[in-house]
Amino acid sequence: MPNEILSEIKVLSLEQATVLPYLTYRLAQDGAQVIRLENPQFPDPNRQVGDRVLDEELMNAYFLAINAGKKAITLNLKAAEGQELLRKLIQRLKIDIFATNLLPRSYKKLGIDYETLREVKPDLIWVGITGFGPESNEAAYEPVLEARSGLMEVTGEPDGPPEVVGIPLSDMGTAEHAYGQVMKALFHRERTGEGYRIDLCMFQSSTSWLTQAITMTASFGREMTRRGNTHEFFAPVSVYKTADGYVYIAVGNDRQWEDLTRLPGFEGLAREEYRKNAGRIADKENLNRKLEEITRQRTTDELMRLFQEARIPISRVNRIREVIEDPLVREKLLYAEDPRSGLRITLAPPPVDTPFLQSVGRRLSFPPRLGEHNQEIFGQVLGLSESELEELKARGII
Repeated sequence: MPNEILSEIKVLSLEQATVLPYLTYRLAQDGAQVIRLENPQFPDPNRQVGDRVLDEELMNAYFLAINAGKKAITLNLKAAEGQELLRKLIQRLKIDIFATNLLPRSYKKLGIDYETLREVKPDLIWVGITGFGPESNEAAYEPVLEARSGLMEVTGEPDGPPEVVGIPLSDMGTAEHAYGQVMKALFHRERTGEGYRIDLCMFQSSTSWLTQAITMTASFGREMTRRGNTHEFFAPVSVYKTADGYVYIAVGNDRQWEDLTRLPGFEGLAREEYRKNAGRIADKENLNRKLEEITRQRTTDELMRLFQEARIPISRVNRIREVIEDPLVREKLLYAEDPRSGLRITLAPPPVDTPFLQSVGRRLSFPPRLGEHNQEIFGQVLGLSESELEELKARGII
């Protein structure tokens, strides 16, 4: 059945922060069985970030956004006994994908390196996500990656300082790149029966988005830097204030510009030096100021109607609440409800609808509590008794 494409794929992920949890969240949206693995003494720090929306520890708001649809177990891999339990889990559960975003220096020490786990399951797909490559132990933080990769350099106003991107692009972009690599590895295994090692470098992933900036700078000596809301090669393209908000107008060719100058109230912009895009680019600061003098006199709705009738690209600049209420978004949102507290959370729409999400009514299991599925996984899968589990917990193994 179409909704079962990844339903038999089992993922064990030693994850924290954003980059790897987002990857496994994407796999969970495809129906994969995802088990997140955490250290019982030092769990994912993101569990403590954001508002405390439940009357308990380690389930703060920030953690909830990208961890629905998963199970969670705890295991201390610093202990030899913990590493032995990990190997048993991989064998008994028939894990397809093992993933981690710990520093490479921890791989062998914790018994999670590809060579060790490949001995346990030869067809295992192993994913390691690092900040600066598998040979580097430099810690990676989203703003540091944005700063070093040049993403900050091209974000912000021309006369202002570099700024962070509005979303964690280094984290989420790397996760998307990893998703594609995992699909290739699954295809490779299906054809050959062989396992596969995937190493993702967040820094390389981040710089890969600088397509125009790197080519223009390295090949043609044209320094690319911050330009605010304008476009490097087209004008007028920017955000313009309206009487009650903001709109983004994007004139992509000379025909659209001519149509704009025929709109009621905009006729004064029909100047000879603006007929061609090159002339508009040459004077874009003055042009944008003159255009905004007009848009400020109209409401957002008025401008939307006027420009859309003329087929000139325009959009209101929506607040997040307005995005949620957009009909194209509202019907694609995902949900999860906590069976203990009754808290129901709304989750962002997936990048692509999947048969699995449709089959579950766009509802995922609630983000798991720390070690919530220890009894199920260690007890039912490995056959450990209640007393054995209690003893392992008392010694800090689980």
